[in-house]
Amino acid sequence: MRPFSIAGLQLELQRRDNIEQICGEILTTARVYPFVDMVLLPELCWFGADTSRAEALPGPTEERMCSVAREAGVWLVGGSLYERADGKIYNTCPIISPEGKIVTRYRKIYPFLPYEAGIANGDCCAVFDIPDVGRFGISICYDMWFPETIRQLTWMGAEVVLHPSLTNTIDRDSETAISRANATMHQSYFFDLNAAGMGMGQSGVYGPGGEVMHKAGSNREIIIVELDLDHVRRVRERGWHGLGQVMKSYRDANVRYPVYEQGTQASSSFEALGPMHFHKRDRG
Repeated sequence: MRPFSIAGLQLELQRRDNIEQICGEILTTARVYPFVDMVLLPELCWFGADTSRAEALPGPTEERMCSVAREAGVWLVGGSLYERADGKIYNTCPIISPEGKIVTRYRKIYPFLPYEAGIANGDCCAVFDIPDVGRFGISICYDMWFPETIRQLTWMGAEVVLHPSLTNTIDRDSETAISRANATMHQSYFFDLNAAGMGMGQSGVYGPGGEVMHKAGSNREIIIVELDLDHVRRVRERGWHGLGQVMKSYRDANVRYPVYEQGTQASSSFEALGPMHFHKRDRG
């Protein structure tokens, strides 16, 4: 058994400076649940979707993340904040060790366009290792609507996908279905953490067979789960309850998909979709 405990903080947050509130919640969680190994935060939790608060990284907010991770003695998946770099703004998630060191940063690959206009996209998936535990992958909100992102993470060896979100729209129910499907298709744990307040909550934790480990409500909730990464290995080896060995079937089929070899621009169907833009009222 390779147990690992994660606390997902589905916090009531607003579009403002939330640093003191979040740091207080992290320290309280570490004190009340001293067995917790990692704290996971929602997308854009520190200031909300406010590009005027974008910072170069490393910067003061990230330094505070490092300090609180070290004080709490936990791995910290810092949700995300807007990063300013090379004249662009990215939606970036820092990953911090219990010693307060930056392990990696992940830039959201698919900003929620056209609504997240002006946000540049990252171009690399990110995984990181926790010694004697396993490999973790990072995905942010809209990324999971594109199955290639999660496939790439599992191809890179991710056994757990950590997914900070900030969703307050009617499609949240679709997102919970996508989260569960990603866990099932990629035989991994999938921890989808959405904010309350700015978001509508309804976070979920799903196992490598698609089993629902926890489904949160819409208000503040501290979600504590213990994962067993040996369970992921067994499911991938034998199938969930001895059923489909999905990862092996994908590996062994030796199928070439033209969409990946030729690219999306080679598709007349994709070209016919037209440009990305904001829609206007149909009448009135």
